[in-house]
Amino acid sequence: MPDTQQLNDLVIQVRRDILRMVHKVNSGHPGGSLGCTEFFVALYNEIMELNDEFDMDGIGEDLFFLSNGHISPVYYSVLARKGYFPIDELNTFRLIDSRLQGHPTTHEGLPGIRIASGSLGQGMSVALGAAEAKKLNNDNHIVYSLHGDGELQEGQNWEAIMYASAKKVDNIIATVDLNGKQIDGATDDVLPMGSVKAKFEAFGWDVLEIKEGNNLEAVITGLKEAKTRTGKGKPVCILLHTEMGNGVDFMMHTHAWHGKAPNDEQLAIALGQNPETLGDY
Repeated sequence: MPDTQQLNDLVIQVRRDILRMVHKVNSGHPGGSLGCTEFFVALYNEIMELNDEFDMDGIGEDLFFLSNGHISPVYYSVLARKGYFPIDELNTFRLIDSRLQGHPTTHEGLPGIRIASGSLGQGMSVALGAAEAKKLNNDNHIVYSLHGDGELQEGQNWEAIMYASAKKVDNIIATVDLNGKQIDGATDDVLPMGSVKAKFEAFGWDVLEIKEGNNLEAVITGLKEAKTRTGKGKPVCILLHTEMGNGVDFMMHTHAWHGKAPNDEQLAIALGQNPETLGDY
């Protein structure tokens, strides 16, 4: 198991991967990817129980489903650096015939990817199906999912959230990235949702918050706490408070970098704030 310094080095290197991937093709979503880097690094390197070899069934291991699929850069980087596929394949991000499409797809056969995601609001339903399958198969592992806060404004989210508690699906941990921003601005300006915590609790979920969602140790502690709450008759929700564009000063505190790539000068500044730690691809 890597120590805290190794994990923090990985966080910085993943940020570099994200920035370089979207810059190369002048396309992609760096903001949310940077904001969720600590979460992905913690989840895949400290929290989830994973089999040595990838298979689509995922029997006897924890599963993860990314619902807000546009933050694929962070997902691809963490999967590659975990050993799911060669790190240098990150060079192919969003290119024609690449397995690393802008939104993850299953037909590309990329190890680590179990659902196509990009149409927002669907990931919760898929995760619930997987969680119920594990229960039917007497597989005591946990299903994790990640959702954007703006994503909760659409899709079948609330039907799924209602279903999860009604059917006591208590082997799922759904995390909501609460960065308060989406493609058109602040979530409170686009479509205010009030208290997300109160809504999940009203729907019968056990809710905990990670106030420092860009503090690796706080994320690990929160995820471990969430695990202790599974198996008790309620689905578990984590409200992860993050900063969009975290780690790059000019990308933070704005929604502008939700889906925009840095130019050459901006990339140089951003990489200067995230010096190479584990080797660029």
